[in-house]
Amino acid sequence: MSEQIKLTKPQIWILAARPKTLPAAAASVILGCSLAIKNGSFLLFPSLAAIFISILLQIGANLANDLFDFQRGADTSHRLGPIRVTQAGLLSQEQVRRGMIVVFGLSIVLGSYLAWIAGWIVIAIGLSAILAALAYTGGPFPYGYHSFGEFFVLLFFGFAAVCGTYYVQTHNINMPVFWAGFAMGLLVTNILVVNNLRDIETDRTARKITLAVRFGINGTRIEYLACLLIAYAIPIILTLTERTYSGSFFTWLSIPLAIRLLKELTNFAGSNLNQTLAGTARLALMYALLFSFGIIIIH
Repeated sequence: MSEQIKLTKPQIWILAARPKTLPAAAASVILGCSLAIKNGSFLLFPSLAAIFISILLQIGANLANDLFDFQRGADTSHRLGPIRVTQAGLLSQEQVRRGMIVVFGLSIVLGSYLAWIAGWIVIAIGLSAILAALAYTGGPFPYGYHSFGEFFVLLFFGFAAVCGTYYVQTHNINMPVFWAGFAMGLLVTNILVVNNLRDIETDRTARKITLAVRFGINGTRIEYLACLLIAYAIPIILTLTERTYSGSFFTWLSIPLAIRLLKELTNFAGSNLNQTLAGTARLALMYALLFSFGIIIIH
């Protein structure tokens, strides 16, 4: 109740949107735009639309997760993560549901513009992304409760975001774009890995069987490390196959941050992992920006 007194309605909605997750949502689209710039195919308005759609889809997914986790009993007063507005009583279930509809509706409007430019494939990707956001914790088979969360994050925030952004500007996809999408997907997936490691005990109690619950604490730390190692190995693959992408090695400048986050993941537990989660989101953005800078300035 004290939170309701302290926070205004706009502040509550900002809290519900989870702004710390949004830079990572935009990171993959930024990289897709940079790949288009490198190949001389950059289009401003489709790029801006793709960035806004990515952010809207992330907000919509956050609202859906807030609502459905509460309804399934996964969010309680014992949760260790940031405040969830439905569980805390800051917004009613109906308010969150309406907010979710508005956000997804706006993404559909912008997506219609991209579909007009690039065809039906954009509609298929966009609708699939919305369904995936809803089905993560909602519907008859919430896949986030059955260990498929990482797979869908990799698919939509990696491959779909990078490759889709590139496609609406070039109408084609190539292997360097695929590898870039894979790298970004792994780094954004690590945000969920940290989240699930932090919540491992409450998720187990709520019968939310994430990979963290299946793997245990040490196994989840290995999962995080594996995602980092593959992401930082991808510039080697790119350079061996396409020498014009040697600028992707600029991403290695972010390795010190990755090492620091790995140490935090090893030493921290519970709510202390919230800073590691935020740092992992920053790492994804930093990786995308360094990758973008490198491939644009080195031809």
